[in-house]
Amino acid sequence: METLEFIIYPDGRVVETVTGISGASCAEVTAAIEDQLGCVVSQQPTSEYYATQKVEEGQFLLQSMPSQW
Repeated sequence: METLEFIIYPDGRVVETVTGISGASCAEVTAAIEDQLGCVVSQQPTSEYYATQKVEEGQFLLQSMPSQW
């Protein structure tokens, strides 16, 4: 499950935590929000950031049909 958690401190600091998204795609998900919040002071990638993204595999069945030519 993908979640974004924001903690807003009285002094205006915002801590954002992203879970459930692997790889650098978390930056794509949060970019618009971060632009609205202001300047990003620091980032600390989690182990999920360095995890490889799961690629779903599919099975395909191809059946050749005799040509009507």
